Amino acid sequence: MIWFYWVTGLTLALIWSVPVIQAALHISSVADLTQPEWETQEDATLPSLTIVVPARNEQADVEPALKSLLHLNYPNYQVVAINDRSTDSTGEIMERLAQEPQVAGKLRVLHVKDLPTGWLGKTHAMWLGAQQSASDWILFTDADCVFHPDSTRRALHYAATTGADHLVLFPTAHLQTLGERMMISFPQVMASFAMRAWKIRDPKAKDHIGVGAFNLVRRTAYVAVGTYEKLRLEIVDDLKLGEAIKKAGLRQDVAFGPGLVTLRWAVGAAGVVRNLEKNLFAFLRFRLRLVVAFCSILCFLCIGPFAGLALAPGWARAGFAFAVAMVAAVYYFTSRYTKVSTLFFLSCPISALLFTFAVLRSAFVAMKGGGITWRGTKYSLAELRKKNL
Repeated sequence: MIWFYWVTGLTLALIWSVPVIQAALHISSVADLTQPEWETQEDATLPSLTIVVPARNEQADVEPALKSLLHLNYPNYQVVAINDRSTDSTGEIMERLAQEPQVAGKLRVLHVKDLPTGWLGKTHAMWLGAQQSASDWILFTDADCVFHPDSTRRALHYAATTGADHLVLFPTAHLQTLGERMMISFPQVMASFAMRAWKIRDPKAKDHIGVGAFNLVRRTAYVAVGTYEKLRLEIVDDLKLGEAIKKAGLRQDVAFGPGLVTLRWAVGAAGVVRNLEKNLFAFLRFRLRLVVAFCSILCFLCIGPFAGLALAPGWARAGFAFAVAMVAAVYYFTSRYTKVSTLFFLSCPISALLFTFAVLRSAFVAMKGGGITWRGTKYSLAELRKKNL
């Protein structure tokens, strides 16, 4: 039994040390767009921009989001807001804002009454919004995101300087409860195993990214990957857009920007679990064997170090202790953009259990109901699975 503890502890220590070493060596190479070097006063060099904002039943958040977009410090842009079959006052709020004198045609509102067959509501809304102009760039964002006035100016200046075709800006989450801090930081920590931010720009690396809050894409690149028409039934549409762009050999990049784009993604830990319901089974391609494998690996990586530290005898705890220290180090590096204290590494086992529950719940609800219900619309599991074959 002592050898089991030694081998397991050292294995966990080795696994967790990999993202720590990589982050220590490379995380500083990821740009921070709040730095003075990404400020520009040259309006003439900034390209035209269309900002696409899909919304369904977002009456609580859509007004501050659109107002922030209408007050951007940017010379040549238009906001296209798409009311996707809302049953609340989302559409009325959009129309009221569009009629305000100071807006002066900057906001265009579209209303979707019926969803065409073979589309998800959000992907259809974004496809429709992008069709409304011929701007050089398109920014896809969500209806609950609030933008700093200089956000797009800095982002497009960075994209032009680096030659990017697709730029993702990490949003800043408003975290108001311990549960939110725990459950929002945990996926960022685990993502360090699969997505190396400094490798996104490397055309030879498979690392790719997409974030619904800020997917900025050059129109030529968007057209080259087939637009959202090729992603009609993709639940994790933001990530799939990033994957398509990377696979097409186009230049992709990611940047930090604390405070440039902000949102409150969920209310409490339970809210995070509910919001993950539609995404997690889709992320695992609707395959139960991937669900089982993912949950097993997650529990081994996140519960194993702490359980071993508590249960292993004598010096056999050393590997587990080192693994726990590496967990804390990963939390430290991700705190750069999560703004969550490193001490939340102590919540890692609890977060893993809650995340495992969220994955299993996502699969169970989809299997039991024969589909995924998203924003009041049910999408057939058979149709979604067919897309992921």
